[in-house]
Parts: sequence; structure tokens; C-alpha cells
Amino acid sequence: MGLSGPAAGGSVAVVTAARPRPRAATRARGGALTGVGIRVCAGRERAMTTWSLRRKPGRTLGLLLLVILSFLVLRRYLRLESSSCGQEGARRFNWSTLIPLWLRHRQLGLQAKGQNFMLEDSTFWIFGGSMHYFRVPKEYWRDRLLKMKACGLNTLTTYVPWNLHEPERGKFDFSGNLDLEAFVLMAAEIGLWVILRPGPYICSEIDLGGLPSWLLQDSGMRLRTTYKGFTEAVDLYFDHLMSRVVPLQYKHGGPIIAVQVENEYGSYNKDPAYMPYIKRALEDRGIVELLLTSDNKDGLSKGVVPGVMATINLQSHAELQSLTTFLLSVKGIQPKMVMEYWTGWFDSWGGPHNILDSSEVLQTVSAIVDAGASINLYMFHGGTNFGFINGAMHFQEYKSDVTSYDYDAVLTEAGDYTAKYSKLRDFFGSVSGVPLPPPPDLLPKMSYEPMTPAFYLSLWDALQYLEPIRSEKPINMENLPVNNGNGQSFGYILYETAIASSGVLRGLVRDRGQVFLNTVSIGFMDYKTTKIVIPLTQGFAMLRILVENCGRVNYGDNIDDQRKGLIGNLYLDDSPLKKFKIYSLDLKKSFFNRFGVDKWTPVPEVPVFPAFFLGGLSVSPTPLDTFLKLEGWEKGVVFINGRNLGRYWNIGPQKTLYLPGVWLDKGMNQVIIFEEVVSGPMIQSTEPSSSLLWDSGRI
Repeated sequence: MGLSGPAAGGSVAVVTAARPRPRAATRARGGALTGVGIRVCAGRERAMTTWSLRRKPGRTLGLLLLVILSFLVLRRYLRLESSSCGQEGARRFNWSTLIPLWLRHRQLGLQAKGQNFMLEDSTFWIFGGSMHYFRVPKEYWRDRLLKMKACGLNTLTTYVPWNLHEPERGKFDFSGNLDLEAFVLMAAEIGLWVILRPGPYICSEIDLGGLPSWLLQDSGMRLRTTYKGFTEAVDLYFDHLMSRVVPLQYKHGGPIIAVQVENEYGSYNKDPAYMPYIKRALEDRGIVELLLTSDNKDGLSKGVVPGVMATINLQSHAELQSLTTFLLSVKGIQPKMVMEYWTGWFDSWGGPHNILDSSEVLQTVSAIVDAGASINLYMFHGGTNFGFINGAMHFQEYKSDVTSYDYDAVLTEAGDYTAKYSKLRDFFGSVSGVPLPPPPDLLPKMSYEPMTPAFYLSLWDALQYLEPIRSEKPINMENLPVNNGNGQSFGYILYETAIASSGVLRGLVRDRGQVFLNTVSIGFMDYKTTKIVIPLTQGFAMLRILVENCGRVNYGDNIDDQRKGLIGNLYLDDSPLKKFKIYSLDLKKSFFNRFGVDKWTPVPEVPVFPAFFLGGLSVSPTPLDTFLKLEGWEKGVVFINGRNLGRYWNIGPQKTLYLPGVWLDKGMNQVIIFEEVVSGPMIQSTEPSSSLLWDSGRI
């Protein structure tokens, strides 16, 4: 594959490097991705190290002869070892002859030599794009990666989310949409190198920056430090993760040419021993490729690590010169690398839709490359925060991220082309020196007939099918005795206790709590509203607070304080309330399995909220992508065939929910809506259009 590299003087030179398609990614009989040292089988929990052998007599005999020959060579070598020292240098056996031919050119890997990257003996220029496998349906990975390749990029970068891969301590999930190995091997098959960003903290606008919420069960937890409770968990996670990653490295025949050490630690910088610890943790488990750090302007001065190449994150070309000048003074001459050039930005509920003009993007990318820097586009394709995985920011005020991770990226949330794609493809094509593959056709979209929910189940009626936790005091979400002792990670939690008087209710609610007297809503509590007046009641009344985890902060100094639910005591006129019933409402598939068909009733004229609504979306003839529009609905979550599409909220800026066609069945599809406040008459579906998907944006 022809690759572009910066030559002396900053001009663009075209060099030839080895095609990034390792033997590990060759297609074997039956469609499995196999190779010497690697075999990845669908549905297997771990990558199995194996030799891909077919049951043929000739092959078996050849293997037997090879074993015998190896034994004879080893015996001769051992005899030579025992001979005189004077003869040792001349007679020592040359073991390099036993290295497979296809690995002999993979000795050095990606290196930083002077101002250039080198891949083996060739100058190498990284043209990268970020895409997160966990935000894109697995069935669409190939489409998005082919579009990346056709844009003129040569490297895929991706984060690895610890919280999704280890939802419970010691219980790992690398299946389906979380099949990291399949994603990396698919990139190799398409002809892309890979830069892996395994964390353990990744930011990425994901809940708690990708750290598992069960870490917060420890009241003394100090995340992203060498605190024993944290490093012990990291060590166990890395033991498992790196056993999967190591065989995928370049020097083992895989596509991974570099690995990032943590993420933007200079902006956090709470423990000087932490980054050296992460570096050792990677190396001790077999990571042998080039190590990188990644920091923005606020953290670059504190983020450098000895023996690790520093890269920078930015959106303005004006920052490039000052940041690279600083790195020159600290690290000396090294290749320039923008690990994150932000092609857009993420959105928060209640804020504007962020957009970045395509001409400005082209101008900045061109200036970065002309300055002799390699570049990674963050994001090339953003995808979707399906389920409850979105993160949040909390500086002056708490702001949770929307469900869409469109990011105003080079490809849209649904994988469609943008003006940025066309301009960048022309640019990268002009500097690559080789013809680019044609862009794949767009995947078709569909507007289906509106769906009106037919059945209903109020939250209060649903409680009889749930088993509450009884506690003298409120328990935060992470410390609930559920999920095999790992607490609750996402969703809602309902607290109930009896009261016999009015007064002022106060407490710390994280993040948003709707307060009820019996079944009547009397207001909300959140970061700004910490008190609410309880009106007069006749005798005893049931006080209920439905608390939503809207997303744990993913960036900043306060990640240790991201416990959700009721934090500490709940007070009525300064007296702590006691004797709670607590319901875990994680809204997983197992949660809905409790509600058989006999539990649902026809939708009443005046529903009681919060409530679940059940309907069917008719799909014919072929399931295609669409966007769901919930006009008239206020705030809630949508589930299609048991899959959580994510949150909707009428405060915007997001106006629709992306529904991948590969998650639909031909015929009738089950739709469940959990609505907190008020329902609309129907759910509509629409094809993508900027005015339909988003409120007005800003640059």
C-alpha cells in the first residue's frame, strides 16, 4: 500500500510500506479469521492461540517431520553450547532462520526516528481516524471501515471501555458488539493499521470515562492513582485484556502498531507514580509496540512520561506550533502527532447542537499535515451512546451528554457522507500518491408508518413484580446488593418510605429525582434544587423518589464523587428519614422479562406516570435504518426488540433516536417506551435530515 510520509524540509514524499494485512487476518475456509498464532471464533469468550491445520494426511506428516527436525537442531545446538569457548562465536546456531518468512520483515515496528515515524525501514505518515466499535452495530463495522479506507486514511484508532468489558468483577464480555478482536482483525483485513487506546481510563464521553462503577463501592477509592484498590482491579483487567491484545500486535503479525498509555493524564495529574505504573503494566503483559501519551493544551506540560512518545489533542491549528515547541524543549526532536484533531464536538442535553464548518476542518487538517505532523481525526465516525453509556461534564454545572455521538464527525451517526468527507477525501487522495478505493454506496434508509402504543403498565403497578431491598437508610446505586454484589451501574432507582407530616425535604440527589406523594408528582430534585416542600397530608403517605443516573462525569477532577442515587441521608425538616424500600430499575432485558403479556393493559385515556408503553413497529419488506421521533413525549427511554436505543428528552438538542435496520426484524417489532412525565399520541419514524434530527446548532 502506498503511504505518504514527511520528507526533509517538510515536503510530502510517497514511500511504500508493507501492506497492513497480517497473516492473522487472512480468510480461511468457513469464514473464520485465522492465521499463525491467532484464531478468533464467534461466540468464544477468549481468543484461542492455535495452529490453523486441516485434517489432511500430508499436512500431519509434514508437521511430524518438522517436530523431528526441530528436535535434531536443538540437540545439535546444545552440543555446540558445550564445546570450547573459543569456538562458540563461530559455531553458535543462527536461530533467526527459524523465524517465519512473513514475520522476518516485522522486527522493528513503528518507531520515532528524528522528526519522522518509521515502519521498519520506510518513512511512515499516520493518517488516522477514530471509530469506537462499542458505539456502532457490529453489522456496520465493515461499512464504516471501508469508508475510512476510501477517505485516504491508513490507521484506525479506538478506545477500549473497561466498564462495558467487565460489568461485574471478574466477569468479562467480549462478545457481539464488544468483540474487540474481530474489530481489529476486520480493520487489518480492509488494510488499516490500528492504534489501540486501552485506558484503563479513556474519557470518550462515556460513563465514568470507561471505568467500572463497581470501583466506587470502596468509599476510599482514588481512581486513576496507585491506590491499592484501583491498581489491583486494573491488574486483573489488564491480565485478561492484554492476553487478547498481545497476539494482535504488529510484531506478532497483527495490525496494532502503537498503544496509548492511559488518556490525557496531564489534566488530572494526581499521582506522579501512576503513569509509570500503567506503562509497566502494559509492558509486563507483553506490549512491545510504540507507546504514546495523549494530552490537550491544559495537560501537556504534566502528561509527558519518560520512554513514551507524547502526542497532542487540539481543534485549532494555532495551538500546534506552541504545543510542538513545548514538546521540543522537553522531549527533543520527535515526530509531530496530533492524536486527536476534533472534527466536531459532543452535545449536552439542554444545550446547542455543536457543528464545525467543513471548510475550517479542511483548512486545519491541511495546515497540520503541511507542518509535517501525522494526524488522527477524532471522530471519523462517532456513532451512538446506545443504552445508558453516555458520560457527563460537571464544572460550573452538571450537564449530561445526549444519546447521539454524531459529533458532527466526518461520517454522520448513521454512517452517511458529509461535506467534510468529500473535502478530506480529496485532500488525503492528493497527498497519498495512490488511487483511493471507491467509497461504498450509502446504506438505504426508511420512514415507517407511525406507531401508536396499544398497551400500558404504570411503574406503580409494576412494583408488585419486583423484589425491593429493605434498608434503614438510603443506599446509593453502586452499593446496592444486586448483580452478584457489584451494585447497579446504570438506569433508575426508586426509594420509598412512609411519612406522617409535611415539611421541607432535602438531600443530595444524583442526578435527577422526581418526587411523589403516593403516586402524585410534586416536583424534581437535582444539583440545583436540593429542597422541596412536602404539602400537608392526611395520616401516613408514601414518599417516593425516582432517581435517574443521567451519566457519570467522564472528565475532570471529580470522578471519585460519581456515586448515584440518594447520597447520604434524606431529611424531612432536619430529621433523617428511615426504613426505605429500594427498587433497582436497571431496565435490562431481565427486568422486562418479569412482565408477561398478562401484566399489560390497554392504554387508558389518562395514564398515570411514570409508565411503560408497549406497541409494535411493522417493518416490510426489508428492515432498514430509520430515526424515531417522539413528538409530544417528554423524557424517557426507548427499547426495540429488547435493545436499549437510549434516552430522549424534549429539551433538545437531539430530536430523534437512531434505529439501526440490522436490529429490526421483518414483520412486527416490539417497542417499549418508558416515559417519566407525559406521553404523546404516537411514535414516528423519519429519514435523516439535519432539521429533523437536531435543534439549531452553533459553530
